[in-house]
Amino acid sequence: MSEKTIFDILHQMDTFTNSVMIKWNKTFNENLGVTHVLTLGYINRNEKARPSDISKELGLTPPTVTHLVEKLVQKKLVERVLDDSDRRIIYLVITEKGKEVLKRANVEGQKLRRELFLKLNEEEREQLLALYAKLNS
Repeated sequence: MSEKTIFDILHQMDTFTNSVMIKWNKTFNENLGVTHVLTLGYINRNEKARPSDISKELGLTPPTVTHLVEKLVQKKLVERVLDDSDRRIIYLVITEKGKEVLKRANVEGQKLRRELFLKLNEEEREQLLALYAKLNS
């Protein structure tokens, strides 16, 4: 196998990622990106979350989280709730509508994943997962 430069590898990864994002946006008609869904999922798992918690967990800057959250609030998928003991602390709580959207996103995401990885057999899918885990460690 010829030696690939880091740029060749990044190009292949970007091409794949971009095609996944395009398919996601065509499939999921809620005008929400993957990061919005990840944010909803984090809030849902934790019952409530501060924007700083989301920022740390998802590796996003605070201004990015502010922008994401504002869209989720406008769409009535999350609500801002003040802490009872310290009114300076604001928590985000997922709404019932947000839970429904998250559930649909997960269903559509599973369909997309199956479609994308049909080209791979079970062993190749497991190898890919192991490689990503290794690269992320």
